[in-house]
Amino acid sequence: MSAMPDGTAREALIDVGAIAANTRRFARVTETEVLAVVKADAYGHGAVRAARAAIDGGATRLGTADINEALELRRAGIMAPILSWLHAPGASFAEAAAAHVALGISSMDQLQAAAAAATADRPTRIHLKLETGLSRNGIAPEDWNHVVAEAARWERLGKVAIEGIFSHVSNTSIADDQQALDRFNEGVAIAASLGVHPEIRHLAATSAALALPAARLDAVRIGVGLYGLSPFDDRTSAELGLRPAMTLRAAVANVRRVPAGTGLSYGYTHRTTRETTLALVPLGYADGIPRSSSNRGTVAIAGKTFTVSGRVAMDQFIVDVGDHPVSTGDEVIVFGDPTLGVPSAEDWAEASDTINYEIVTRIGPRVTRRSVSS
Repeated sequence: MSAMPDGTAREALIDVGAIAANTRRFARVTETEVLAVVKADAYGHGAVRAARAAIDGGATRLGTADINEALELRRAGIMAPILSWLHAPGASFAEAAAAHVALGISSMDQLQAAAAAATADRPTRIHLKLETGLSRNGIAPEDWNHVVAEAARWERLGKVAIEGIFSHVSNTSIADDQQALDRFNEGVAIAASLGVHPEIRHLAATSAALALPAARLDAVRIGVGLYGLSPFDDRTSAELGLRPAMTLRAAVANVRRVPAGTGLSYGYTHRTTRETTLALVPLGYADGIPRSSSNRGTVAIAGKTFTVSGRVAMDQFIVDVGDHPVSTGDEVIVFGDPTLGVPSAEDWAEASDTINYEIVTRIGPRVTRRSVSS
């Protein structure tokens, strides 16, 4: 791993080679199109770099939650098909339609707004979202006939182009996800009876793409797996053939020797039991380090693992390294690829009572992202 650049307190190394390799892995395993989900700044990895890496790995489509996220990709020159599916009430779709961003449609109001955004020579691209049991956005089953029939009418008039029909599963159990798939297939059948025959049907995200092959359909939406993280509690990234793409690290900002009984950080939730060395790490909850990981999270310094000592503060936390030789400027790896002997995002999730998705996505803007490729 490269040394920390001079003057850099904290950074996240983003392995674009790993993102490309993970994309290829899902394409091979699922034998279908991969829609790479790059919402939320690509789960903290950087949307533009992640989108390009995923396309290099064979992704044929991209997915964002917000239209603004999709437009950022267009401004960066990325012209692959993009789907955006979560819209503010009353949002105008004109800019998205002009940029050839497909819109997820979850209501009659959104359908009408999409039709209104069309021009004489450019229908608005849409994917109809069906509610199949997650109780979030999506066209309610009792409205499927009405909304889909109206979408078919607008398509005949050249106002919309129905590219896809999609939904999501809960990842509660195989039985629950199978039930969602069955409901989805019912909705697709209703759409077909109304003359709607989209290019792609998509239901599965990372978990269902791996655990429920029948849900792969025409495309899979890969989010957390794209970044080399496992969606399962009982299977690691390595066991799934994935490589974590983010390594979060910092440079030791200060080292001090203290006597036994020294209180550390706010509230003195940790006091030293003997004379020891303290290393100050310039990362805190403003940078996405969970405060709930205080006295629980682990880091690697010079090949050895240590536990956070005391409360995580806004900008920094302390590590009690005992008599281990540590100097100002030494590299501290917070998490990365555990096959390299460092803590993982899963380790931090466990220490913080959350999930690995949140650990990487919450990394803040003060942390410099730098692309590498392995």
